[in-house]
Amino acid sequence: MVFSSYIFLFLFLTLLLLLYYATPQRLRGTRNTLLLAFSLFFYFCGGPAYLPLMLLSIAINYLAGLFCAGGRKSVLVMGVIANLALLGWFKYAMFFAENLNLIGLPVPIPEIVLPIGISFFTFQGMSYVVDVYRGDAAPERNPLRLALYISLFPQLVAGPIVRYTTVAEELLSRRENWEDFSAGALRFTFGFAKKMLLANNLGLMADEAFSAGALSAPAAWLGAIAYTGQIYFDFSGYSDMAIGLGRMFGFHFEENFNYPYIARSITEFWRRWHMSLSTWFRDYVYIPLGGSRCSRGKQIRNVVVVWLLTGFWHGAAWNFIFWGAYFALLLLGERYVWKRALSRAPAAVQHLYAMVLVIFSWVLFRCESLSAVESYVSAMFGFGGGSVGQAVYFLKQYGVFLLIGVIASLPVKRWAEEALRRRGKENLLEWGAALLALVLLGLSFLQLISSTFNPFIYFRF
Repeated sequence: MVFSSYIFLFLFLTLLLLLYYATPQRLRGTRNTLLLAFSLFFYFCGGPAYLPLMLLSIAINYLAGLFCAGGRKSVLVMGVIANLALLGWFKYAMFFAENLNLIGLPVPIPEIVLPIGISFFTFQGMSYVVDVYRGDAAPERNPLRLALYISLFPQLVAGPIVRYTTVAEELLSRRENWEDFSAGALRFTFGFAKKMLLANNLGLMADEAFSAGALSAPAAWLGAIAYTGQIYFDFSGYSDMAIGLGRMFGFHFEENFNYPYIARSITEFWRRWHMSLSTWFRDYVYIPLGGSRCSRGKQIRNVVVVWLLTGFWHGAAWNFIFWGAYFALLLLGERYVWKRALSRAPAAVQHLYAMVLVIFSWVLFRCESLSAVESYVSAMFGFGGGSVGQAVYFLKQYGVFLLIGVIASLPVKRWAEEALRRRGKENLLEWGAALLALVLLGLSFLQLISSTFNPFIYFRF
């Protein structure tokens, strides 16, 4: 079940809202139980056979949290190993078996269907256990509340990765109100529009480009730019919908994106892109390894370890590992080699530098094999054949979505807010946003009705 579907919008969400708000606010436990039941059903709809896996993950983290409190390192280690064992088997067992067979070790290759969201809810569970061990969070003694934290449906299958410390108080005593509900509904609507109107249409263009047998250089660049837009509006749109849904039920999740495509360096890009994952690796891997407070050699080791793991987290394939290594090299280069030269370059040059490198990274991310990466990059440099007419076709067919995508990736909302506040017209901003949301909602529903192309990229992670 995806957020941009009839069954979610008109059945699941509508029924949940009616039942939730029909329950008196003083009955917090009943509201939590209702949310938990719907969240587990939401996950059941995505893969009935894997609901026991979700329940097992909850049980492991509940028990580990109870018994590692007070600094019991052995329990922490067992809890982390148990989480990684589940993630390792379901996500990586096939990858390792296939690669062992390639080097001549005849290992049976298991047939495993990847459970949706396993990377996200596993990282949430581990962060809870580590925070309890460190004393940053009190162990949750109510198993239903911890189950709700791990399985809460808005961020369950594609993030953002929510820390227990962020929502611990709200699990216990949040107070829903109209201001939060309306702001959440508005945020959901804009995320829905990002997904339906931009990500899906740019995705059609990207699919055409990446599946073409021969591409001219302009067409290859346009295809890569389309995918750059698709993955941003797909993932940030989902995050907007998740944050909006959370707020409708009284939860305040942290932001996951902050206009990453205005970055002037790769370092800045990763401070703005998928922030919940970046900070997770920083707090639970990079800093425990020593972070930047160690020798240069160990700093380099720490960066490489974190980014190889980041790449592997995204998928059990070599292209993701090389994608992580690619960013490790760029980040190390910015830190130790060309930082000063980059800082002295004009802002436009810095931005062009960052965007070209990011676009190349998404080619590595999108292609399903290293040979496909080689072919596509060759096409970007004019060695792919094809005709200039391909680029003309892409611009005629999808040019409006590319243009709107460029505008939507800029902090236009922030600029408008600042301009209207300077003129004392805050009310115009509020009503204008609501009116725009209604228009976008109508257009998004038309897109939902008229198209069957509706993938979510991050569901496979």
